Amino acid sequence: MTQDPTLAALVEQVREAAERRQPLCIRGSGSKDFYGGPLIGEPLSLSELRGISSYQPTELVVTARAGTPLAELEAALAEKGQWLPFEPPRFEHTPGGGPGGGTVGGMVAAGLAGPARAALGGVRDYVLGATLLNGQAELLSFGGQVMKNVAGYDVSRMLAGSMGVLGVICEVSLKVLPVPPATATLRFDLDQVNALKRVNDWAGQPLPLQASAWWDGALVLRLGGAAAAVESASRKLGGEPIEPALAARFWADLRDQRDEFFSTAREAVAEGAVLWRLSVAPTAPKIALAGDTLIEWGGGCRWLISRDSAETVRAAAQDARGHATAWWGGERSSEVFSPLSPALLRIHHRLKQAFDPAGIFNRQRLHPAF
Repeated sequence: MTQDPTLAALVEQVREAAERRQPLCIRGSGSKDFYGGPLIGEPLSLSELRGISSYQPTELVVTARAGTPLAELEAALAEKGQWLPFEPPRFEHTPGGGPGGGTVGGMVAAGLAGPARAALGGVRDYVLGATLLNGQAELLSFGGQVMKNVAGYDVSRMLAGSMGVLGVICEVSLKVLPVPPATATLRFDLDQVNALKRVNDWAGQPLPLQASAWWDGALVLRLGGAAAAVESASRKLGGEPIEPALAARFWADLRDQRDEFFSTAREAVAEGAVLWRLSVAPTAPKIALAGDTLIEWGGGCRWLISRDSAETVRAAAQDARGHATAWWGGERSSEVFSPLSPALLRIHHRLKQAFDPAGIFNRQRLHPAF
């Protein structure tokens, strides 16, 4: 990536911060300020580092700068009948108030995916390459066509979910896919136990399943693929077909966490509850915790509004072969994410030391220790 004045200013700010050991808080639009640990340090704004650097629709590859709004990228893809299959949440309205809208860099740094995650993969599955500004003010490029890290890490994909603790993501190359030619949304009246059983049974069949969501006695299923496959699956599964425009609004609201469940969660959090995201085995049975629950990803993602202690929630998630993240509410000064094992913590420390030896980037955003 050619170093223009915007990028040069970022490099200089990082160089000065490293010399002074001044913490920097990397920020795009601020749409995910709520996520992870506390915001510490002098702002390092990427809002001006924006634009689609290259787009090759026939090759299904797009490269965009970190500050590029997701809305801008998705509009360009839509013109060519393509999309980001992992459906990253755009957070046009954050829990803190005002309009935001996610950016490409924040999308990768947070590593968050939407309704189609279980069927079509997550952010890291679509990252092909990246340019990173490390803690020594060096611009490094990673990816199959540029370089391979000598330590053997697939660094570009490792950046997904790193929360900016390794460096400043400046540019990303992504694999994209054609929009499915046909979709259909079906509704089933089921309790949680039977909904989990159904989605796990269907997951083992050759069906064009694309997304699922259960809440308050209703299971909603989205099919996507060839028209004949979607039509055949719809006949086989039954259920109540949902009108396409209404279905599209439902999935968009779920993706951006602005539907009824999340509105309820915001109200509960304001009164002292915590919204948890439990990532568990899809086949795990109903989790015995008090509180309202929304289930996505074929049972693999379970949102819980709860007043139970963090220890209780994390223990239940571990019993379900997973982990729990405090999404909204609670104390951000404590661990938002599940505690790391000693072995994993050592690996994190080594990576942090390699990429950001002065420890200036996003302190405590991913883990209280760094």
